[in-house]
Amino acid sequence: MADLRWYKIEEEIPEGDFIRQINVAGKKLCLLRHQNEIHLVQNSCPHAGGILSGGWCEHGKLICPIHRYAYDLSTGRGIEGQGDYIDLYPVKEEPDGLYAGFKQGLFSRFFGKK
Repeated sequence: MADLRWYKIEEEIPEGDFIRQINVAGKKLCLLRHQNEIHLVQNSCPHAGGILSGGWCEHGKLICPIHRYAYDLSTGRGIEGQGDYIDLYPVKEEPDGLYAGFKQGLFSRFFGKK
């Protein structure tokens, strides 16, 4: 994970299952806990643009509230026949909060832009 840049996204992490929209560096993302695991994914369904944070989780999948398209939380892949996927972002819990990892662009890797 050396190519990732870590951003603090939450001071405190809610207990139990939850799903909600958060804003990270101007980007709307979906933060959730399902089956005791925290996930951070894109918030827009690639099928019809539904807001995924308005959906729900079942059996390790995030369900879009518009057409009930389902996305695997471990891979981002849509169920068989959908042919699409959602972006997943790594998260890590630290004593001072929750952090998300984002790939650094070539410019920042070469020129050290912060």
